[in-house]
Amino acid sequence: MDEAIELGSYLPLSFKTESEQRYIEFLWDAFETNYTHGKYQFAFLAYHMLTMSFVYFNIWQIKQAMPEDFEKAMIGFNRDVEKNISDATSPFTFWRINERTILRFLKLISCDNEKIGKYIKLVDDRNNSAHANGNIFFSTQAALDIKIAETIRVVDEIQSHSITIIEDCYSTFLMASKEINDREYIDDSDQIREMLIHSNYMSQKDVDICRKYNINKHIQDEKYEAIKTLHESLCKQYGEQEDS
Repeated sequence: MDEAIELGSYLPLSFKTESEQRYIEFLWDAFETNYTHGKYQFAFLAYHMLTMSFVYFNIWQIKQAMPEDFEKAMIGFNRDVEKNISDATSPFTFWRINERTILRFLKLISCDNEKIGKYIKLVDDRNNSAHANGNIFFSTQAALDIKIAETIRVVDEIQSHSITIIEDCYSTFLMASKEINDREYIDDSDQIREMLIHSNYMSQKDVDICRKYNINKHIQDEKYEAIKTLHESLCKQYGEQEDS
């Protein structure tokens, strides 16, 4: 169970809507309830949905950071699906695309075909488990724990490919927030929470990347001290989980 909970650090710290947060909380509850009651197959289904939610949030960040490349990657989709994805206001819009297909957007962050094939296998395992085929694929805790460990390795691998995306997002945030009088919130903590964490569906793992960001890249900026203060505020406010 402890390893399974690790997935939470890859999921957003806050959500744009209350319904999105309730959905993720519902999936966690479904996973934990079925896990503790020995209904491991149903626990796996809930865990897979949490994992795909992570993928959706990750692809949303790619869409925001690489809009032109993302548009090109949609070549081949029918016009209605393409419009839905282009106009999406929530990562959960991606459910409209087949899960095996949505994973191919990860090529935009240099996940090769071999890796994507490995990720697709998780989808196939879910499909096999979700049909009335007379088989119980996860009848023991040990069997599910093995699959959870495999899932966490996949999630961490995808996260590692996202480092450049998160760093670019953070750099953009710092540049947009260095002028106190021109930004949305005067207080650094409010600006970080709303315009970085909340707006970009950032997870603790994403924030940990931001904390390691080399702000000396901006040392020649006339507002470097303001940038440095923002960065220090982020490290102080969101550093407890990594350091505990």
